[in-house]
Amino acid sequence: MNILVCVKQVVLPGMSAQSGSRINRYDEYALEEALQVKERIPGTAVHAVSAGPQRVEAVLRRAMEMGADTGIHLHVDSGEELTPYQAASLIASHVRANRYDMIFAGVMAEDDLQMQTGPMIAALLDYPYASAVIAQEIRPDNTVSVERECDAHRRQCVELDLPCVLTVQSGINRPRYPSLSNVLRAKHQDIIRPEALGREVPRARETTIRTFAPELHPRGMFLEGTQREKAVRLLGLLHEKNFL
Repeated sequence: MNILVCVKQVVLPGMSAQSGSRINRYDEYALEEALQVKERIPGTAVHAVSAGPQRVEAVLRRAMEMGADTGIHLHVDSGEELTPYQAASLIASHVRANRYDMIFAGVMAEDDLQMQTGPMIAALLDYPYASAVIAQEIRPDNTVSVERECDAHRRQCVELDLPCVLTVQSGINRPRYPSLSNVLRAKHQDIIRPEALGREVPRARETTIRTFAPELHPRGMFLEGTQREKAVRLLGLLHEKNFL
């Protein structure tokens, strides 16, 4: 069985991509789930893929340190962040040229929270998919039984034919720490850089107008004085705000 895991490099808050970045935490859960499949099914290979500039190879090496067999870099020499559609198009193009039985991705990217790349990959490939996966089991009849997290503490069970795409929710497992042997292997193993395959970056279908932080509001008020004075002041404030 061939499994592809999509990983993204996210920038740490207040830092630049060159000075502070790491693998998307949700993708770590997806990778761990793929590695557990590998442990259960002999002959399974797990491949990590990421699209972006040269710097994203750091997260591919991290994925190999955790246990991925190979790291695949879909190189994009662009200074702009890829949109979910652009990233999904590049990954789907790679999948069409290579046979994968399952594609795992994190339920979302923690920097933009868009939750779109995995479902878009499935749509572009016409693969069945399930989102917010909290449990999965591959069956002998070439299907996978999936449990999804829904709202109001509900669960939904679905069955998908392979190949398929699963976006994995946090809490499904506990991502492992890299072993020393995998760290040493990843340090010297080459990153795979596929030929272009017509992989020109598609035009973005949306434009970011602006990104901003909302205005901060006062978080609270500290009352000073004796205990009695503070109680009287608090009572007055509650009346002013019509709470009493």
